Amino acid sequence: MTTTLQPPVRPASAGRATPHKVLAKAGLYVFLLANAAFVTYLFNAAGVGSNKLINFGRLAGLYGALAMAFQLLLVARLPWLDRRLGMDKLTSWHRWVGFTIFFTLVGHLVFIAFGNAGPDGPIAEVIRQATELEGILRALVAWAIIMVVGIVSARFARRRMAYETWHFIHLYTYIAIFLAFSHQVAVGSTFRKSALATGYWWGLWAFALGSVLIGRVALPLYRNWKHQFRVAAVVPEAHNVVSVYIEGKDLDQLGAKAGQFFLWRFLTKDRWWQANPFSLSAAPNGKYLRLTAKALGTGSADIRNVEVGTRVFAEGPYGAFTTMHQIKPNALLVAGGVGVTPVRALLEEIKGHVVVLYRVSDPREAVLLRELEGLARTKGAVLRLVTGSSKTITANGPLLGPENIVALVPDVQDRDVFICGPGGMTDTVITSLDELGVPSNQIHAERFALAN
Repeated sequence: MTTTLQPPVRPASAGRATPHKVLAKAGLYVFLLANAAFVTYLFNAAGVGSNKLINFGRLAGLYGALAMAFQLLLVARLPWLDRRLGMDKLTSWHRWVGFTIFFTLVGHLVFIAFGNAGPDGPIAEVIRQATELEGILRALVAWAIIMVVGIVSARFARRRMAYETWHFIHLYTYIAIFLAFSHQVAVGSTFRKSALATGYWWGLWAFALGSVLIGRVALPLYRNWKHQFRVAAVVPEAHNVVSVYIEGKDLDQLGAKAGQFFLWRFLTKDRWWQANPFSLSAAPNGKYLRLTAKALGTGSADIRNVEVGTRVFAEGPYGAFTTMHQIKPNALLVAGGVGVTPVRALLEEIKGHVVVLYRVSDPREAVLLRELEGLARTKGAVLRLVTGSSKTITANGPLLGPENIVALVPDVQDRDVFICGPGGMTDTVITSLDELGVPSNQIHAERFALAN
């Protein structure tokens, strides 16, 4: 459906570039580089020996410990970082830091083993130290866990493994971090060399672990105690789509924004242990929160059977897919498949003139289409349903190619573009926008998948 194009509405705040992402990225870089420099200083202050292999091994171990602490900060889901960078970006950082840990710990073991190797070789030396020195065996167990997690996180292994299995293995990283820290306390010469070094490492680990406890434990517990979430209604939207309305206390104080998502845990005897990530499919209004789920898996399919009154444990809100990052007066929203849910919520909240491109293979698969049509009429927006198979070629080329996008939205370069949908569709749209010269700071993308 296409509505009549209305003159753009320019909000008073339009055109002011928001520094949120830049500030958050700069903060992380400064934190990491400053700590790396200080770790290097402490290493040199502790005294550098004549054995270069052992020196390299010690330094690699220290950098690995720093990377572990930084990794905890990335997975803590702290609201300040999450709302500025989003789960996608934090997940990308998490992946690269994870492989940094992998290789620094490999270097730590290899350099130390060869540096200390006697006539029987490095393996024999490692075995000897593990049986004679305090903390070495714990370090080897931590090293083995990190190696397993690193291997199963590689793309070739990750694609062949169920998410639940991968996630369960990934949780052992916390055990590895604890063992690695105890090893550092027991035998780390740099850790024990001076009061400054000891205080630094204790402070760094306390900050990192404290961030996890606050973001992943204390804050969710507090929010759920305060808001008392319950299922208010379960409304079928289609044969395989259902919307769930969540009510609670003081929802206007929750701080949720259109475009964000929660991890929803319905507290029934057969579902309490399972958390599902679903975006808000309506802008928060202080009265209820709404999620809309399509039966893509067992967990999603079972949601239609949740009873009214069921208690809900919700973690969030998460995500940077919000109007907080809008820097242009007007916007283009691109939705694909179930990615329409945060886009529908954004359409309700976003300012300025809006064009919506809703990509589905078949018009009958267009979830929440009537709501989108109603919102488009109310806001004077343009809604275009882009249908056809992935091989469909229009008079302007591929459905989401640059020529067709500019034909549908001639002023796309002057709009913020919010994209949510399957990975392939998202990548295609971003590539087309790049070819059209849309600045990267105007492109806001979120893949409709759980960020680990």
